[in-house]
Amino acid sequence: MKPALTDLLASARVVSLPLRTKFRGVVDREVMLFEGPNGWAEWSPFLEYPDEEAAVWLSAAIEFAYGKTPTAVRDRIPVNATLPAVAPDQVAAVLARFGSFSTVKIKVAEPGQTPGQDVDRIVEVRKLYPEAKIRLDANGGWSPELSFSFIKALAGQGIELEYLEQPCKTIDELARLRQMIAESSFNVPIAADESVRKASDPMLVVEAEAADILVLKVAPLGGISRAMEIARGAGLPVVVSSALDSSVGISMGAHLAAALPDLRFDCGLATASLLAGDVTRQPLLPVDGFIDVRRVEIDQQKLDIFEAEDHRIDWWVDRLDRAFKLLN
Repeated sequence: MKPALTDLLASARVVSLPLRTKFRGVVDREVMLFEGPNGWAEWSPFLEYPDEEAAVWLSAAIEFAYGKTPTAVRDRIPVNATLPAVAPDQVAAVLARFGSFSTVKIKVAEPGQTPGQDVDRIVEVRKLYPEAKIRLDANGGWSPELSFSFIKALAGQGIELEYLEQPCKTIDELARLRQMIAESSFNVPIAADESVRKASDPMLVVEAEAADILVLKVAPLGGISRAMEIARGAGLPVVVSSALDSSVGISMGAHLAAALPDLRFDCGLATASLLAGDVTRQPLLPVDGFIDVRRVEIDQQKLDIFEAEDHRIDWWVDRLDRAFKLLN
């Protein structure tokens, strides 16, 4: 079933959800929600994204609200804790919101910060959680040489990484770093995120042998069906992650993770813990390192509390109109 624009607008609501801690420059997460036959879906491309990219996110939301949901092979998803680029003295408080967990994803390469500050944050995590697996996410902020030096510095402190996510911006740089690692004594897998979700062809990173793992974010990839197609074609292990979504968007990621035949890594789907407000009274928060696979029931009072200002609602409605036209 393909909806008309009027169908989406009939139930559309725009909310601005505050974050507990600044995350990659974001302090409030604006999202649009609309309801279809399957339930509620979220459309939340970041504000700076062009209409062409926003249209891909819209395809994902429409599929989740109106399309066929794949058969699940699991009813709960293992998830990692996510640590923004905070100072060491804030690490304990931020990670406490996730409850118990076995894996931490730590943000590094934050603009304005130094590699030394990253190391301090990682060392603090290792001190507080000596048994936790550590993965890093640099969002393309490092060169291959800096990435390799960072791996070497951590190894010198006895800190092993589960993997390093998108350390470099380009596929060529990822491939070069992966070759540098292969020629060394280190064993650090490289995961690709932006090189998958922002690429004209998500398979280019696979063909270039530039990654060991793919990070799949269902909204930027155009939906669950498309993400599953990429996972099948890649022949690499995948990690399902969120895009700083509300619990509605996280639910879409959880349904993708639930349908994948092989789920080797904890997923980055516990990020509702980073929000100071949500759109439901039963958010998808982790319990003992897992989240449930379920649709989210919207709370109308929450929508009213976090409703965006009128001019922001108008901005999103105009954006929806432009993005929808690109789908037809």
